[in-house]
Order: sequence, then structure tokens, then C-alpha cells
Amino acid sequence: MNTIKTGTLALLAFLTGCSPSRRTEEVINKDKPNILLVLADDMGYGDIGVYGSEINTPNIDQLATEGIQFTNFHVGAACSPSRTMLMTGVDNHRAGIGNLTEIQADNQFGQPGYEGYLNNNVVTVATRLKDGGYHTYMAGKWHLGKSQTTIPYAKGFERSFALMESGADNWVEQPYFPLNKTVHYFEDHKQVQLPTENYFSSDYYTDKIMSYIDAGKEDGKPFFAYVAYQAVHYPHQAPKEFIDKYNGVYTNGWKEARIQRLEKQKELGIVSPEVTLNFENEATSEAGWQLSDWEVLTDEEKEFNARRMQAYAGMADNMDHNIGRLLAYLKRIGEYDNTVIIFLSDNGADPNQLSKNPSFKAWYKEHYTYSTMEDYDGDYSAVGQKGSFSDYGPNWAAASNTPNSYYKMFSTEGGLRVPFVAWYPKSIQAGQVTSEFAFVKDIAPTMLEIAGVATDSNTYNGKQIFPITGKSMWNSLTGKTKAVHHEDEIIGYELAGSKAVFKGEYKLVYNPKTKGTGEWELYNIVKDPSEMHNLISEQPAMVEQLKAAYDIYQEENGVIPVPDDYDVLKQLVKNAKRGGSH
Repeated sequence: MNTIKTGTLALLAFLTGCSPSRRTEEVINKDKPNILLVLADDMGYGDIGVYGSEINTPNIDQLATEGIQFTNFHVGAACSPSRTMLMTGVDNHRAGIGNLTEIQADNQFGQPGYEGYLNNNVVTVATRLKDGGYHTYMAGKWHLGKSQTTIPYAKGFERSFALMESGADNWVEQPYFPLNKTVHYFEDHKQVQLPTENYFSSDYYTDKIMSYIDAGKEDGKPFFAYVAYQAVHYPHQAPKEFIDKYNGVYTNGWKEARIQRLEKQKELGIVSPEVTLNFENEATSEAGWQLSDWEVLTDEEKEFNARRMQAYAGMADNMDHNIGRLLAYLKRIGEYDNTVIIFLSDNGADPNQLSKNPSFKAWYKEHYTYSTMEDYDGDYSAVGQKGSFSDYGPNWAAASNTPNSYYKMFSTEGGLRVPFVAWYPKSIQAGQVTSEFAFVKDIAPTMLEIAGVATDSNTYNGKQIFPITGKSMWNSLTGKTKAVHHEDEIIGYELAGSKAVFKGEYKLVYNPKTKGTGEWELYNIVKDPSEMHNLISEQPAMVEQLKAAYDIYQEENGVIPVPDDYDVLKQLVKNAKRGGSH
């Protein structure tokens, strides 16, 4: 930061008519970059062009090729726990969302760290940046609380337009989920309604964030803008022209798509040449997520399922298009080269098919014109359009997660490993691809270091808080160091009974039965991201070390294990009767 002499400040104040203190802030802040954080929802590791996808994502691809791309970046396996860590740099069990509130176990209610919203023991990155002289803006999905004290406006965002729930229809103001009676949108501190015409979520969120930046740009302060798209969370919906772009692309089915993506990933050098794919998913058969063969489908079923994947691809394509609009806007106002841009997903792809669930099927029939194959009567052009609920099931979700194993909600790589791209031409060298491990908690301290805001205290404005436990990635992003975390550093994780412990290239992982084997497993996730080769019997010393490390993690972070008979679907219905999430 530049040191500016008092005499110079007085002269600037005289010439501009500003007080010295205000002008000091403006001069210093001009040296700080803007920060743009873009979050996709439920996007698989292999859904971006530079990660092997056939989906058209030129804007994200350009940010990656002109910046740095991580191939070993991890988040939580579900949305609100990841977003909690993203916004605070603190483990989600300490920050208030120890489990998804919608599926929180009976023994977790009322416990510290399980409040169901960002609690007062943590400070958001938005609050810290706002206090550090930044404008702070947010548009998109929040899912971290919806009371007046937990909405974005109360958590440091000076302007915000946000969806409070886990998701919603993208065309109209309507829940996507039978157990939600309504959806809530807030602009700043007021609950608002969506426009009734010309609304599509990704378009609208992009327009909002640009309007906020535009309104505040004259005072010279840098901005922190957080855009949390609903794409590509179901319902998979997009303007028809984006879906039609993929006519004929998926006619050979999900297995072929996975094979082609893996081949491209190997060509790009982002996975090891030895990586193979798990085509069985045997551990998930009890949950109804057994992978199936494309060849056994009828021609009509193939056409319908190809169109479902087209809707997903069109939604991702449209999100990238909107990111392109945002980048073009930054260029028009002269802020593009002075903006650090970060892109990632909150977790891996979702295999669920809600419209097929017997408990929910009637609700979809009532609220959507098209929710199952039969509703389309052989004409699938309406898939992804207004009035259509589209999801794509475990087979296409496995393709989205290529080459990683399993899905969202699992502590496997398919749940935890996601795309991560960072761009800033002034400090980040172009064309970097790294396989170094990094974790979602690391993003908050990275952004704060970029802004020159302190992170190393367990108090804030005189109040005791949980300190940030993520590590800044900035030295790694800018090439000063290679690794974000030391090779001996251990990172723990838990969600709804699924557990993981990371150390270097290795991960000890546990998924309870129905989702997994109910046993600890050990994998080298750099060489084997599809988790096909369990090393549990080959490295007993490491297994014991990581088990002990998990016990320490659980104790230090107040993790409350779910009961042995915990059932996600039963708990979901039970919690809805309690009154839903906070």
C-alpha cells in the first residue's frame, strides 16, 4: 500500500473539495483490485470445456487459459455447508450449518454449530471487506438463513438480491421441491416478488449484479461482487436456443459421454493416463442409483434422456453466456484488468430424480405441465422450458462428474472435487494447471489477503469469534509457492455421516451404507480420482494416523454424529413437518 504524505492529502482535499480522511480512503482503495466470485450450483467436475466437457463454456475456459486452473480443488458435498465455508473461511460445523437443515438429524437440533444459518460466532468475508473499504454486492442463491438477521444484507452485503431456499424454478416464482410451500427473495432488507415477465434466473442475477456495480462505481471504491447462480441445480431449465445447440450431441448416451470426456481430460493433462472409470456404482444400488446401459432403452427413451442432458448442457452454456456478459461489462467500465475473478462449483453433480419419487410425484403433476416422460407425449421440445421440471438422474450425473466417483452428498470425489479457476492478469501467470490440493475454506482468506484485510484474529470489533482456519491461496495463485497446504497438513470433513480426511495426495473416506460400504477406505485421489483402488490394506499406518486425525477434527469442530439408523429421506419429510429450514 502506498504511503501518502499529509501535505499531499491536504492539497488533494483542497483541489477536490473532499475532506482529507475521505480522500485518503479513495486514493488508497484505487490500489486495491475488485473481486468477482462466481459460484455454480451442483456442477460436475467435467462440465467445463477446460475440464474435458463438450458443453460450450468459452468464457470460463478463457479465464482458465489466461489464469490458473486447479484439478484437485475440494468443497463440501452439499450447497449450504460449502457456502458457509466459502463466506467465512471457518468449518461449517462451527459456523452454524453442521448439516443441511433440511436433513438435520434429531440429535443435532438445538446444538451449537447446527443453528441452520450463519451464526454470530463467525464474520463473513463480505463484512470484513465492507469494513475494509469495499463495496459489497450479491446476486443469486443464498441458502444460509432467511430471517432479517441472517439474510445477505445482515451479513455484510450492502446491496443484494437473493433467493433464500436451496433452489427454485428458474422461470417463475415457484418452489422446485414439494416440501417447500413457497420461496423467498430479498432485495437488501425487504422481501420482494419476482418479475412476472421476461424473467430467467441467470439473466436476472447477472443484470442485478451489473446494476449494483454501476450504481456504486463513481466513488472510486473497489467492489466485491458475489454471483451465485442457480445453474445447474435442478430444475434444469434454459432458453430453448441454448438447449437446441446440443441437438444430436447426446444420442450415443451417458457411457459414451463419460468415455469421451475422460479421453479429453487425459489429452488436456488434467488427469493421469492410468485413470479408469467406475461403470457400476454398486455401492449406491440400494439408493436407487445403479448405473444402467443406454442400449437397453427404447428409441423413445433414448430421445427423452438425450433431451434431458441437453437441458442441463443448455443451462450451463447459458450461465457461461451470462458470465461473458458480465466480463464484457467490466471491460466497458474499465475495471476488467483490475478485477480478480474466481469461479467454482459448490459441490458435484446431483443424481436425484425427484419427479420419479413416489412420495413427490403427485406434487410435480400438480405444479408442472411436464415432469415425466409421459407428459411430453413424444414431443420433447418443451424439456427445460417454462412449465417443465427436468432433472437427469445418476447416469448423466456420473458423466458430469467424470472421472470422479459418485455424487453430491457423498464424501467421494464426485461429491467433493469441483472445477476451480482464478484469473488476474496483473499477478496470476496465464496457462497454469496445478494438481495441488486446496479446500473451500481457503477462498475467504485468499480474498481478504488480496484486499489487504487482516484475518489472523479470534476477535472482531471487540467480539470473540471463531478464527478463520482456511489458508490463503494467494502465494500459490501468483507462483510464489507451489502448494497451498503443506504435504503433512491434514484437513477433515463431515456431512450427514459421510466423512473424509485429506493428507497430500491421499484421502481416507467413509460413506455409510446405502450411500457406500459403511467402511473406511483409502485412495490416492491424484492417481485414482474414480476411487477404484482401495489402499486400506496396503497402508495401515497411514489409515490409523488419518483415523486419529478425524477424531481430533470431530472433537475440535463440534461434529455431532448422526444416529446409526439415520435415513436422509425420512429425516427430510420429518423436518418439513417441523416447519422447514430457517
